[in-house]
Amino acid sequence: MGFFGTSLASYLAANRIDTLVITGVSTSGCVRATTLDACQHGYLPFVVGDACGDRTEVIQQGNLYDLQAKYAEVISCEKAEELLRASSEQG
Repeated sequence: MGFFGTSLASYLAANRIDTLVITGVSTSGCVRATTLDACQHGYLPFVVGDACGDRTEVIQQGNLYDLQAKYAEVISCEKAEELLRASSEQG
């Protein structure tokens, strides 16, 4: 849970960051909470599906499906690397 009880929102605002790349364990817990909080704070969340995990594959896939449907873009590690590379090249 990246936002709760931390200074993450202040840090992101101070540095004019508007997009987040989210990874972690567990997808149904911390990843989901961080993604929802990112939305509530007005950030664009990208969840890297193959850089997340959960107790079972069914739980993992169900949560990724739901996050994609409602709150985030779920992308692969390969796509995340591509987007980060393009972003760093732009400045």
